[in-house]
Amino acid sequence: MSGLVLGIDCSTTGAKCIAWDLHGRAVAQGRSDVVLSIPQPGWGEQDPEHWWAAVVHAVRDCMRTVDPASVKALSITHQRESFALLDAHDVPVRPAMLWLDARAGDQVDRVGTSRIHELTGKPPNPTPALYKLHWLAEHEPESLALTAHIVDVHAYLVHRMTGEWVTSIASADPLGILDLSASDYSDEILAGIGLDRSVLPRLVEPGTPIATLSPAAAGELTLPADVLVVAGAGDGQSAGLGAGVCAEGDAYLNLGTGLVSGCFGSSFRPHPSYRAMSGAIPGTVSNELFVGAGTFMVTWFLQEIAAGEPAGVVREDWWERQASTVPEGAEGLFVVPYWNGQLTPFWDHRARGAMVGFGGVHTRAHIYRAVLEGIAFELRWCLDQAEANFPAPVADFVAMGGGARSDLWCHIFADVLRRPVVLAGHDEATALGVGILAAVGAGLHPGIPEAVAAMTRRGRRYEPDPARAARYDELFGAYREIYPALRPVYPTIAEVAHV
Repeated sequence: MSGLVLGIDCSTTGAKCIAWDLHGRAVAQGRSDVVLSIPQPGWGEQDPEHWWAAVVHAVRDCMRTVDPASVKALSITHQRESFALLDAHDVPVRPAMLWLDARAGDQVDRVGTSRIHELTGKPPNPTPALYKLHWLAEHEPESLALTAHIVDVHAYLVHRMTGEWVTSIASADPLGILDLSASDYSDEILAGIGLDRSVLPRLVEPGTPIATLSPAAAGELTLPADVLVVAGAGDGQSAGLGAGVCAEGDAYLNLGTGLVSGCFGSSFRPHPSYRAMSGAIPGTVSNELFVGAGTFMVTWFLQEIAAGEPAGVVREDWWERQASTVPEGAEGLFVVPYWNGQLTPFWDHRARGAMVGFGGVHTRAHIYRAVLEGIAFELRWCLDQAEANFPAPVADFVAMGGGARSDLWCHIFADVLRRPVVLAGHDEATALGVGILAAVGAGLHPGIPEAVAAMTRRGRRYEPDPARAARYDELFGAYREIYPALRPVYPTIAEVAHV
């Protein structure tokens, strides 16, 4: 069979649509930005209508160079944990609350339990929607009273496309309200919030055909109405599938806004050093290490610290060249990258970022290198805590996302982790993952293994350098002393700063 499938990725900062052929080649793509609102420190919100508007723009942009009749199916990946409240007329009750919104720290302290971790696979922290729903119940009960539908990003977009209230298990699970062993909503958790199942979308496995486009949606998207909408997955799980991470011991490294590294698992085994997510392949799990700072930190540096670049240069490339002139360890400067809190393995939502070791020798180039190294050190700490509980040791990391375009950063990760870092065959592996699901759901490939074999490949390989790895071992020994030393201060900072 022939045809194209669309992989739609609605992320924190924008939407993209990529048309894939059945060999995993990107034929066309379109993009559009999404506005992020931070009305108060620690909050993160968006208008759900902007998700749809951005997807429409991205799809229409993609279709300018593609014959619409060649598109057989589409599937959606998205920012996880983010959710919207809609009234009986499908109108947002309030702005959507995003994964990076950390306002529910008190609820985590009071409601988060080992029982919830046992059910969901997610150690208590403000990222899952569960704790924000408790916050809403306490601070905005009027919003919940008006709510007819609570939806993740996938469910919202599927409804706009088809009129159906349906979502993928791998999209809803990150919300933190599913019993992961049962692949179903947890009545015990819902009762604790005071929610009824009727406000939640129906669950289906990733790769399940949902419906064809409604005439109205087809018109907006400039697609034929017979295009099939196939259940997708959250961006982390989809990235793993698009990178061909499908066997125990396989792991991916997604260097997006936040850093997510997932190790493939064939069974659910909760442990506090990682969070377990329902996999993009039905019946599997992704055991994830999560650092809340990835390219977010690069963007922050470029916006708030960087200055003096020559005209006409690509800023990221220029600063990478400057950082490459700085020795390993940035001459004693360490960045602890908790700009969005501390996630795996300690789940300290009150932790804050720090730069430690400043001296007169340090320049902006030192800061930039220390940012890249700090995120790599944090991932190593996560891996050291978690790997003994994985089904198999991690052999290498398949890297993708915007940060994987950095040659320097890939070298740093390989040296710090003492594991090879292998680039995914396409740097849009997240959108490719749901492209694979779309192809399988439409019957264009007989199954996920066959689709992965046909549509994924690997790129450049970065091997750890023994001398640099040994130097980073020494530096990591110093890095891991910083957080325990600062941890007693964080509650006081949170109290006086009212965050």
